[in-house]
Amino acid sequence: MIGGHKVLGVIPARGGSKGLPRKNILPLAGKPLLAWTIATAKASRYLDRVILSSDDEEIMAVARQYGCDVPFRRPDELASDRATTMDALHHAMEQVPGYDIAVVLQPTNPLRTAADIDHSLERLEHSGAASCVTVTEPDKSPYWTFTMDKDVLTPLLGEEYAQKRRQDLPRAWVLNGCVYAVRTPWFREHHRLIGKDTVGQPMPKERSLDIDTELDLQIAELMLRSSHSTRETGT
Repeated sequence: MIGGHKVLGVIPARGGSKGLPRKNILPLAGKPLLAWTIATAKASRYLDRVILSSDDEEIMAVARQYGCDVPFRRPDELASDRATTMDALHHAMEQVPGYDIAVVLQPTNPLRTAADIDHSLERLEHSGAASCVTVTEPDKSPYWTFTMDKDVLTPLLGEEYAQKRRQDLPRAWVLNGCVYAVRTPWFREHHRLIGKDTVGQPMPKERSLDIDTELDLQIAELMLRSSHSTRETGT
């Protein structure tokens, strides 16, 4: 709970991943990928309840094994390639009513911390905004983006920006998918997670990794094992 508002954590994890099959329960540094998000969510100061939304019995069993509440099975039509996170969240809110804020935590972001969740909720509460999402700085500035027609490059945002040094460009941010915190009355009305008054919670790149490929999984493995080793040695 934060500011008198009840907070529901929702972990959406369908079984039909195409790019990296069964990725939500693939092993990562000694436990299933999904388990990292469950542990982080349970460590949050503000989440009153953490639930899984899945259509897959094996994923549901893994979630229960690691202490996540699984109060329902997501209908197949809400777990197809065309179904959206918003559809899954709306269904979860219908099945588990009575919460003022919902927090979507994708299991493909295993490097986020409980502090990232809590800071997002604090920013949401203090700003009075409809939603707060985590962001990180892109590897390359979008102001250096070009279109190409018949091999000819044209600056997407004009020559004014294309010729500037990075430090002279406006600071830019991209969604990293780690935390989406939204006020439930606003979400029910608009059926989206981001609106014109959404606020951003910055996160460093090293915690913003999104698992989409085998290489991403290997990178996350190295980062988690390195972090664990550092904690053990105190270096």
